[in-house]
Amino acid sequence: MTHQASKLEALVNQNRNLVAKKTRFIAITSGKGGVGKSTISSNMAYVMAKYGLKVGIFDADIGLANLDVMFNVKIKKNILHVLKGEATVEEILVPIEPNLVLIPGESGEEIFKYASGGLFERFMEQANVLDDLDVMIIDTGAGIGEHIQLFLRACDDVIVVTVPDPAAITDAYATIKVTARLRDEINVIMNQVRSSKEAEGLFEKIHKVAAANIGGSLKLSYLGQISSDPKISTSVKKRALFSRDFPTATPTNELELIVKRIAKKLERNVLVDPKESGLGGLFKRLMEHF
Repeated sequence: MTHQASKLEALVNQNRNLVAKKTRFIAITSGKGGVGKSTISSNMAYVMAKYGLKVGIFDADIGLANLDVMFNVKIKKNILHVLKGEATVEEILVPIEPNLVLIPGESGEEIFKYASGGLFERFMEQANVLDDLDVMIIDTGAGIGEHIQLFLRACDDVIVVTVPDPAAITDAYATIKVTARLRDEINVIMNQVRSSKEAEGLFEKIHKVAAANIGGSLKLSYLGQISSDPKISTSVKKRALFSRDFPTATPTNELELIVKRIAKKLERNVLVDPKESGLGGLFKRLMEHF
């Protein structure tokens, strides 16, 4: 295990000793498709779980639902079947690793068709099977649609993923601008970059435009980079996780650094409220903003 990985594991173990804790909800989004958002979501969830955090990953990108492909598992039913009363929460969960579970999702629009009445209340009661999650990652759809914004508003952290492509940068800025109406703090990951200089330079451009046009209340944070590496595409084609297949590769080391920065935030995530836990906590927040 690398020194960096050992430090990350120690930080996670320190968090697990805190009795007073709630689930931290992290939305990973992008301005456009094809920037590696789901690849980052799935690998981030794996790295977090590997170091002892209990992680759920919720696939809210139903139009291009591909987390089942990323994890190489078959999905039979999703959250919509639970809301319709056709399955229990426990029945739809897909275990990936000892500390990692996939929650097959549905679009916000479909979810909220069933978000009233007795079925939803029954769902909330069943959702307590996930109350012990430390982190829930929500892999949202790309763009700035109304129901994507609901997830962005409900989460503790929003991470925007983009790549060094002019169209992707423009769309990422548009996502940041809309999301800034909902929250003051937004994080950015630069994906598929050739160097840290390129990544940091592009982030500074986004930051400068945001500061000039959005205003001073926005805290736009650079969470880190994932370098362009053929190992990633090799893993994706194999329906495998690059962080599991190539644990010492540069992108894996970079992702571990990003996870370490997120884990530090978990140290402050210590307020007890059972209504803020797991899947039920996420849907409670969504309903508050619906």
